[in-house]
Amino acid sequence: MSKSFEDIAMMPIGRVSGGRVEATKDYWGNNRATIVLRDDLLAPDALNGLDAHSHIEVVFHFHIDADEPSEAGARHPRGRADWPVVGIYAQHGRMRINRIGVSICRLLGVNGLEVEVEALDAIDGTPVLDIKPVWSGYRPRGEFREPEWAREIMASYWE
Repeated sequence: MSKSFEDIAMMPIGRVSGGRVEATKDYWGNNRATIVLRDDLLAPDALNGLDAHSHIEVVFHFHIDADEPSEAGARHPRGRADWPVVGIYAQHGRMRINRIGVSICRLLGVNGLEVEVEALDAIDGTPVLDIKPVWSGYRPRGEFREPEWAREIMASYWE
């Protein structure tokens, strides 16, 4: 049975302000930034209670190099021939079709519609699509596994 697909449109609820200005591969752990939310979309109390959480998940749009072709197949992660060829949805590459990124970062504080964070792997100016609190109930259940090359990629990512 074939179903049709409809395009969807999203609008940013805010932007990353400050922090890194270049999207490099590693060393995101000390990146501090502010997520400034739009007061034309959100009520002043939209973040009430968020500061009770230690971490948030930020959904954002990879806007840098958005004109590069999307990756719809498989490739070596980071172009490393010593790692296996895996599909774009088996890695976190930015050149996916919808260019959506997600990042769990430390919540440092909330001030009105501004959220101070650390270890967000998005750069100054990045459009933010959503923010969610990280709850332990959403952590992986059961056995967790990942390939060795994924652990290698992350070895310096948060330093």
